[in-house]
Parts: sequence; C-alpha cells; structure tokens
Amino acid sequence: MNSKIILQVNGETQSCVSETLLPELLQQLGFNPRLVAVEYNGEILHRQFWSETKIENGDRLEVVTIVGGG
Repeated sequence: MNSKIILQVNGETQSCVSETLLPELLQQLGFNPRLVAVEYNGEILHRQFWSETKIENGDRLEVVTIVGGG
C-alpha cells in the first residue's frame, strides 16, 4: 500500500501518494504537462526524464506555464 508524502509545489505544501510519477502529479494538480516547464529540486528537469521521475517526500517543484503570444 502506498503512503502519502509531502512536497512543495510553487512554494505551497502539497501531498500525493508515494511512487507518483511526475506527469501524473502535474495532471492531478491541474497542469497540462505539455504546456509547462518543471524545476525539480533546484534544477530544470528535461521532459525526456519526466516519465521516469517518481515524486519523493520533501521534493521541491517549481512549475511554470508556457504562454504563447507576441
């Protein structure tokens, strides 16, 4: 059975089930994974690694929405 973990997303405390993958967490939080960039524990996380990144207790994420326009 998976337990709940605590993390920080954009400076706010959030919780999720342990072993949650990053794309799943983004969707749970209402983000469109195709339209965001993610800083994971202080470093930009390239999209190719998202599907293998499991969220762990104490992780810090900054999620930035990409906005088009001119």
